[in-house]
Amino acid sequence: MTDSTDEQYLAIKALMMPRDTNPYGPIFGGVLLSYIDQAGAAGARHAIRRAGWPDRPVVTVAMNSVEFHQPVFVGDVVSFLTRVIRVGRTSMTIHVSVEADRDGQTVSLTEAEVTYVAVELGKDGRQPVPIRG
Repeated sequence: MTDSTDEQYLAIKALMMPRDTNPYGPIFGGVLLSYIDQAGAAGARHAIRRAGWPDRPVVTVAMNSVEFHQPVFVGDVVSFLTRVIRVGRTSMTIHVSVEADRDGQTVSLTEAEVTYVAVELGKDGRQPVPIRG
């Protein structure tokens, strides 16, 4: 089932610091991937709560695509915006847009699509459950 929406949710806003750099100076891609995963999960939880569905844990099952458009620099204040692309029986795919404000202009830095699955945690691990209840 498709539930794409144009509504964006600001999941995370972070200041990039020197500890986040790669050996060449810009921010290490792995740092961005970590924030993207966190932002996508926060966006999924926000969408679930907003829809009134059961508040279940979600886990990452796939980073379907990631495109790095521009480098990210120390001092950039980076926004991670999410949008629901698709809701299935047990899963939800989230689009994460990563952008920064540079000299009054919004710069698109990275985009990703990440899929999360609603789970029930138990002694046998995690079992997928319907996302809508």
